[in-house]
Formats: sequence, C-alpha cells, structure tokens
Amino acid sequence: MKGKQDNLFHYALEEARIGSREGGIPIGSVLTRNGKIIGKGHNMRVQKNDPTAHAEIECLRNSGRIGTYKGTVLYSTLMPCYLCAGAVVQFGIRKVIVGESRNFSGAMEFMQSHGIEVIDLDSAECIEIMRMFILNHPDLWYEDIGRK
Repeated sequence: MKGKQDNLFHYALEEARIGSREGGIPIGSVLTRNGKIIGKGHNMRVQKNDPTAHAEIECLRNSGRIGTYKGTVLYSTLMPCYLCAGAVVQFGIRKVIVGESRNFSGAMEFMQSHGIEVIDLDSAECIEIMRMFILNHPDLWYEDIGRK
C-alpha cells in the first residue's frame, strides 16, 4: 500500500541522516503513539559493531519499557527486514510506515500476514539515500542484509 508522508516521518529521516554522518548505514526509525514520539533510533551496526543494532531495534531499545504497544506506529526509512519485522510482530505494533522498499523489499508480506498495516511512502528521498549508500558502500550493505 502506497501512502502520503505525514509530519512524523521526517524524524525517522533525520535519524537516517545522523547514522550516515556517524559513518553508519543511513536507516532511521521512530516509534510514536497519538502523534507523540516515544523513541527514536538509527542503524548502529557499524558504530556498535553489533549485527543486531538495526534502526528499528535501536528505536525500540531507546523507547524503553512502555508497557503496551497498543496504538503505536513505527516509522522506518526502509522496509524492515525479518529481524525487525519479528520485533514488530512480537510486540504487537499494528502499523508500520516506511520510506521505501525499492532498494530492499524486506518483510512486508510477513508483517501483513500477521495483521500489520504496512504503508510504503515510496519516498524519492529515501530511495536516493539508500541507492547512493549501496553504490558507495556495497560491502557494508550486503553484510547488513546477510548477503555478503
């Protein structure tokens, strides 16, 4: 499902830019409820030397214990992989809004099969950020998605 960007998505995009400035993979994520940010994160695999430090996982870690994920929305600049989609399913997040899925198709069907609404914004900016990263850092990218 394609959608229109809302005002909270730009916080995920800013997280992706932070990750890029740190020398990491430019993927950002934000968890919200009722239009308010609960937590933010960006891919920290390179910075932390941690293969599980994906943007969505870092965002959830930074959100802390929130009791329930009912009514939350997870934003990510790139379609979540199976690791991150598993966390979405595990915690009962019912809506995920992503910047793009052209550079990486991720686990959209997996999330949808678990009743999660997935909206792909097909953002030209997100597509270009990832396209350029993959072009300039193919080894890091293919390591990140487990295809090295």
